[in-house]
Amino acid sequence: MKWEEVRKLYPDRFVKLQILKSHIENQTRYVEDMAVIQAFDDEKEATRELVRSKDDILVYHTGKEKIEVQIKQIFGFRGQYDQHRI
Repeated sequence: MKWEEVRKLYPDRFVKLQILKSHIENQTRYVEDMAVIQAFDDEKEATRELVRSKDDILVYHTGKEKIEVQIKQIFGFRGQYDQHRI
């Protein structure tokens, strides 16, 4: 599903998404295709889900025109860093 479709189906709500397709440019991950797992009316519940999210799951508000996530470098982290995990 495209972000425009999600925004039409769930206006002004938080949605929990599974990222199906994305690409990275200049430290920003642009999500191209996604599946909606759940929609939230309550901001606190959405925040709890965001904190629990990992891998290719995220919570985002449909009020945003584009879905893009800034990638931050983790300094002092030992081991391999996977930029695809946000």
